[in-house]
Amino acid sequence: MSTPTTLPAWLALLESRHAETVINMGLDRVHAVKERMQLRFTCPVIMVAGTNGKGSTCAMLESILLRAGYRVGLYIKPHFLDFNERARINGDLATDDVLVAAFDAVEAVRGDTPLTYFEFTTLAIMHLMSKSKLDVAILEVGLGGRLDAVNVADADVSIVTSVDIDHVDYLGGTREQIGFEKAGIFRPGKAAICSDPVPPQSLIDHASAIGADLWLMGRDFNYAGDKQQWNYGGRSMRRNSLAYPSLRGANQLLNASAALAALEVLKNELPVGAQEVRHGLVTVELPGRFQVLPGRPTVILDVAHNPHAASALNQNLGNMGFHPYTFAVFGSMHDKDIDGVLKAIGGSIDHWCLTNLPSPRAASASELAAKVQAIVPDPHEKTVNVFDTPAQAFANATSRAGENDRIVVFGSFLTVAGVMAARKSSLH
Repeated sequence: MSTPTTLPAWLALLESRHAETVINMGLDRVHAVKERMQLRFTCPVIMVAGTNGKGSTCAMLESILLRAGYRVGLYIKPHFLDFNERARINGDLATDDVLVAAFDAVEAVRGDTPLTYFEFTTLAIMHLMSKSKLDVAILEVGLGGRLDAVNVADADVSIVTSVDIDHVDYLGGTREQIGFEKAGIFRPGKAAICSDPVPPQSLIDHASAIGADLWLMGRDFNYAGDKQQWNYGGRSMRRNSLAYPSLRGANQLLNASAALAALEVLKNELPVGAQEVRHGLVTVELPGRFQVLPGRPTVILDVAHNPHAASALNQNLGNMGFHPYTFAVFGSMHDKDIDGVLKAIGGSIDHWCLTNLPSPRAASASELAAKVQAIVPDPHEKTVNVFDTPAQAFANATSRAGENDRIVVFGSFLTVAGVMAARKSSLH
């Protein structure tokens, strides 16, 4: 059978195959295809895992290293509007043509080894990056760490940003179980950075057992700051008078500190000056992470889909100043801790616009409405409406919100992506 010649056709084929491929939590198949591809990186590799904050940490690393003049590859996921968002080479999205060529390279040696959509595309993007003459590769882990397809690469520096409850069907239902899974990206003799201020003991024990060089927040690196600027302190390096990252949110200094610890580890291979760090932090961009859009009413996009992230979102909303009313556009996967998310943020929402999502894993809008009525404080003083799509939910919120109100779009990536797509089409 001939292979597809366009990116949309390739993605459609992989999605159809994925429906027939059993998700096997192991790396044997991915390792086998990787070896057949002779996939190797000849540059430093930074691997980033974590319940929340990994995308922000990757984006800060990319921004700083680009400002320092390095050729940077970034693998980040999932995407909002176009698959190409997952692969960035030197700050630019990978083109359809190079992605098709990378998919062809995987297919040429895959043989009869079944691969999921995520496994296949991960191998393709890592192959693309390995052939792109990079100075550094930044790889974001998808789910967990130990058994994630990205973990077939060997990292020179591994980062775990935070450990909290999510994906319990695959990773376990306690921080100790999940911490062990995240620590699976650590490597013997290599730097293993954890920016969670209270790391699970399982993560510490695993790093010790394999002989990783563990860097802990508060012990090996830390930060301090005032309203104007902040300082980073590491084992052998201080960076003072830093600008706050352009990414908003209370946890971004933890993420920035992890990025700077990684750069401290790699200071001989990838030296970076103070000005590049400052400029990189000020200019970093990452869609959908407490992203405040220009205009009125204020619109906030945030992919908070677990209680830890919802609590951070709630804190960030509280720091924004007064808005008469807050509208929420919310959709979620069924397997998420929806109750925990609603408990974390429900007190900040006045009007709920709940949406179905285009996924068999999604919770229905009516199911979400029942949970809001049962969990959220004073539900009878709030309006609760259900919609078929994120676009319809957002249109309703926009029609009702005053110019001094705010609309927070949160939950699944599909919720935020649906609103992004609706806004994009309305501008054309």
